[in-house]
Amino acid sequence: MKDELLFCPLGGSGEIGMNMNLFGYGQTGDHKWVMVDIGVTFADDTIPGVDLIYPDPGFIVERKDNLLGIVLTHAHEDHIGAIAHLWPKLKCKIFATPFTAVLIREKFKEKHIDITNDLKIVELNGTVKLEPFDIEYITLTHSILEPNGLRIKTPAGVILHTGDWKVDPNPLIGENINAQRLKEIGEEGVLAMICDSTNVFSAGRSGSESDVRKNLLNVMSRLNKRIIITSFASNVARMATAFYCAEKTGRQISLVGRSMHRIYKAARQCGYLKDTIEPIDPREAKKFSREKIVYLCTGSQGEPMGAMMRISSYTHPDVFIEKGDAVIFSSKIIPGNEKKLYKLHNQLVKDGIEVISEETEFIHVSGHPNREDLKDMYQWVKPKCVIPVHGEHRHMIEHINFAKEMKVPNPVQVENGDIVRLYPGDKPEVYDKAPSGRLYLDGNISVDEDAQSIKDRKNLSANGYLEVTILITPKGNIHNNPVLNFRGLPIDDRDEFIYGIEDEIEKTVKTFKIGSKQQEHNLIDALKVCCRKFSKDKTGKKPFTNINLVRI
Repeated sequence: MKDELLFCPLGGSGEIGMNMNLFGYGQTGDHKWVMVDIGVTFADDTIPGVDLIYPDPGFIVERKDNLLGIVLTHAHEDHIGAIAHLWPKLKCKIFATPFTAVLIREKFKEKHIDITNDLKIVELNGTVKLEPFDIEYITLTHSILEPNGLRIKTPAGVILHTGDWKVDPNPLIGENINAQRLKEIGEEGVLAMICDSTNVFSAGRSGSESDVRKNLLNVMSRLNKRIIITSFASNVARMATAFYCAEKTGRQISLVGRSMHRIYKAARQCGYLKDTIEPIDPREAKKFSREKIVYLCTGSQGEPMGAMMRISSYTHPDVFIEKGDAVIFSSKIIPGNEKKLYKLHNQLVKDGIEVISEETEFIHVSGHPNREDLKDMYQWVKPKCVIPVHGEHRHMIEHINFAKEMKVPNPVQVENGDIVRLYPGDKPEVYDKAPSGRLYLDGNISVDEDAQSIKDRKNLSANGYLEVTILITPKGNIHNNPVLNFRGLPIDDRDEFIYGIEDEIEKTVKTFKIGSKQQEHNLIDALKVCCRKFSKDKTGKKPFTNINLVRI
């Protein structure tokens, strides 16, 4: 029997975010596995009380004895954010370049886990040998420091996993894309390329950070009051641009927000941002006149606890904004965030503050490949097969069409859980399905999508809460009136609602022998039904209802 080479995405295929990919090699039922990335996505308002969502790793947890390691391409949350939550289930080696490794350590430190012995630092363009996988890191360009593609060599052939990338001719910080090595890899032969699909609908090129710097400097040069720039903290090149523009316009710069300080510190620790001016503490910045200060802050997506939101609502302890000041949103509006961001923009404009965004000025470029960038990669690598990932279904289907235009013989469309046999066979194909799904971080516990805690909270959110406590005497009678407690019900006349429910409870109780313990469960169920029905008739809501029978 021949050895097999398999690819299986557990997250990030059919969605943007939550990336988790598996490569397997060996005999059927006894493959050795490597995991590439282990990311999160962020919950929206439809899941109350949950912030983080990550892939269900159950399939690989069952095979963890054969998991050789987790190989990380770069440090964005959608690629590393789940590591401290899921690693305790896997307990394997972790491989990362220096900047990514610093941020990984921070995550484990917060969880009080000592990862020292399992975290292995890989130099840029370095290699990792995990028999039968021979993995080479290829320096690419993206919107974060040290983004890497992976050349994964196996006895069956070579796979190129691009991770997140673009072609930036002048990335400002970090090395240029290693086009020469990509061309060499293409000449050597590539069995399959696993490729980023995020910007497949965007024509032309995604643009360079150096162009953003020129335009941001022009914008800031004409502003003569306080300037606040909000951007993704992880974009260190954009951070360096903010420092550069502050210095060129004769201003001091202050970092605002925990993530901004964390990324700055990590970048400095790894030898970046050495030639920039020193940022000043926001408390010190208050001493400077408005035209002499720039704040660089978190919250570019309108996050409720981000620094920008607190500044705009005048609740930030250190940063004050006033009429005539300017806020520069040097970031993309992530789909799904439009509503809260436009609300933030409107509030600022209403208060007499100038808002500058990518809609009005060229002050942001994407970190993902547009179609011309993709063409470059295809021409360099010349893969026999392309598997689009890192996209919603519409992106991935368009990427399949693009691959056909580029004359790739065997493009393969996948979604989370699909197992693709890359070798042996005439051509790669999806031949099996692994269990896949999502886990929600509920408090500090991982729960399934259909967990009762989530269902209950959604019910509470939509319908409100009603609690009824009935005191029962030793003789089996009700002592006084039931004690009612309710929240989230649209009640006009509170007394009328209480008297009505008491009447319904009394009618229901009369049909039971409440002194009988055997009938207790049936009584509770009947009381729930009658209370919910009464509430539905009076308010239109069927509240989450809890009945307490207390024997005194």
